[in-house]
Amino acid sequence: MSATNDSLVIARRNLIRMGRIPEMIIFGLIQPIMFVVLFTYVFGGSIQVGSSTSTQAYREFLMAGIFAQTVTFATAGAGAGIADDMHKGLIDRFRSLPMARGAVLTGRTLADLVQTTLTLVVLAVVALIVGWRTHENFGKVLAGFGLLLLLGYAFSWIGALIGLSVRTPEAATSGGLIWLFPLTFISNAFVDANQMPTFLRHIAEWNPFSATVQASRELFGNLPPGFQPPDAWPMQHPVWASLIWSVVIILTFRTLAVRKYRRAHG
Repeated sequence: MSATNDSLVIARRNLIRMGRIPEMIIFGLIQPIMFVVLFTYVFGGSIQVGSSTSTQAYREFLMAGIFAQTVTFATAGAGAGIADDMHKGLIDRFRSLPMARGAVLTGRTLADLVQTTLTLVVLAVVALIVGWRTHENFGKVLAGFGLLLLLGYAFSWIGALIGLSVRTPEAATSGGLIWLFPLTFISNAFVDANQMPTFLRHIAEWNPFSATVQASRELFGNLPPGFQPPDAWPMQHPVWASLIWSVVIILTFRTLAVRKYRRAHG
């Protein structure tokens, strides 16, 4: 209970800080909104998914990928924030207080989860404006967004580990993005994985990012006509695969991040 309270206090501190720097949220929204508009109007109708090349089919196919990319790209911000706190000596001040060691990182990742949720809500509104629609009941749609946020929270722990492993916020931002681009583009986020070369298709099918994208598409009812998911287990059971991947990432990288924190400041 004490560790939980400590984590919530740190989360509140980070949320207050975010509220006082609104440009952090505004700039965080610009990129995903640009992706929505560009992919919808530039590539819509020219990319085949399933048996359809219609703009509406691609728009609905695309949005789960954009949502997933948005929540995972928040990883760079999480890493940069922790690196900035370390650079300024704020982490050392927290360490001098009688509080749980893991609370600093947990509070930070919880605050990032709140910011990611707000970003996802705004992005969903923009998607609705450009014509995105869901075709399942409200419970399934909420479950789809829940899986997206769980993936984002899992990746924020990767960002935390990166932030603890570098010396400057700039390095944390670069380190947080450099591996995300291949992860998101060698996936089923923007194109049908069945159209990829064999070796890339296998990578995409077992990519944890792809599992969450596929699960969200199913829960949103956004699978295009004639679409046949690959035979790989994560694509046949994407909801379970998404849950398993996210939980494994959280357990693994939270353990590594807390251990790194203790070793760096112990």
